[in-house]
Amino acid sequence: MNINKSQGRKPEQGSALVYILIAIALLAALTFTFMEPSSQQTSSQNTFKSASALHGQVDMIRASIQECVLSYPTGDTTIDITTGTGTDPDARTNWPINPNSDHYATATPGKSGDRLVRNIRCPGDNPGVGSEEDHSRIFSGSSGKFLPPAADLFDDWQYYNGVDGIFFWTETDKTDAFITTALTKVDNKFAECEADIIDTSHPAAGAKDLDSLGIVTCTANHICFRVWMITNGSAVFNGDEDGEEAACP
Repeated sequence: MNINKSQGRKPEQGSALVYILIAIALLAALTFTFMEPSSQQTSSQNTFKSASALHGQVDMIRASIQECVLSYPTGDTTIDITTGTGTDPDARTNWPINPNSDHYATATPGKSGDRLVRNIRCPGDNPGVGSEEDHSRIFSGSSGKFLPPAADLFDDWQYYNGVDGIFFWTETDKTDAFITTALTKVDNKFAECEADIIDTSHPAAGAKDLDSLGIVTCTANHICFRVWMITNGSAVFNGDEDGEEAACP
């Protein structure tokens, strides 16, 4: 009888072991299943957040600049646009000129030491005769327009008005995987030649000129995103690796 009872338990013990192994396998599969989408979801959220922030700031900057141009269509005729010698060679004087322009050397406030979009001013919007260079800032408390901080991981937007046209850009030296995806999503919202991505993050890439005279550049080891407002024939497109701007301008 004892022998028969012992022999009767062996199949039960074997079945229990199989169930345990199956449970372990299922647990491992479930763990993998729940962990992988979580990582993907985080990446997708970061991509969406960055793309939304960048696109929202682009819309605000463009709308504010265009409002200035429409409100003061003649701009400031005292700006010296003489090629080679003027304070703002070949610039459009009815559009904001570069915030670091020498035209603001005697202005109040004086010229800024940078090209930051938050410091651009509106030609024609000044106190009156004799103070034409005192353009009012587009983004300030008095205008009621405030430019939000740069999108996470990106530097402040910069501005160019010169021989190649008018554009503004931001850049980043961060290497997060979702950044390129986010920039591509934003780039795809614009027409060809309206926006471009300049990638100097490859070790051998080096800095790339953003204009034909080499005045402004996309810094080495960075990724830059640029938006054009006006494009002249000399404009430089040296960016998107997929070649979609190869025929620009």
